[in-house]
Amino acid sequence: MVDRACMALITDLKQRGLLADTLIVWAGEFGRTPMSQAGDGRDHHNAGFSIWLCGGGIRPGIVYGATDELGYNAVENPMDVHDLHATLLRALGIEHTRLTVKFQGLDARLTGIAGRVITDLLA
Repeated sequence: MVDRACMALITDLKQRGLLADTLIVWAGEFGRTPMSQAGDGRDHHNAGFSIWLCGGGIRPGIVYGATDELGYNAVENPMDVHDLHATLLRALGIEHTRLTVKFQGLDARLTGIAGRVITDLLA
């Protein structure tokens, strides 16, 4: 049901010349297990899930990474949330190692002490 709305957003931004300057991130807060829980839905899952990115400095038309044949574990180019944040910040022109905020009197980074920019995702 969301495919048409997503395509409409991307098409509209592209027609208006705004797609190159707009970073679209389509993600949930977690993945879902690939199998049902006794017919009662699927459990939260953090070992393999999909996010799509568009515009705003992201290289178009690629797939980065893969899960196993069950869709359970990331087996090719796994990345964690710190890598995603570092990459998104770079796409926005922000160096993740220099972005800090005060937290309980200390300088803290969104990417913590981790995070690597996945340059394969950048245009």
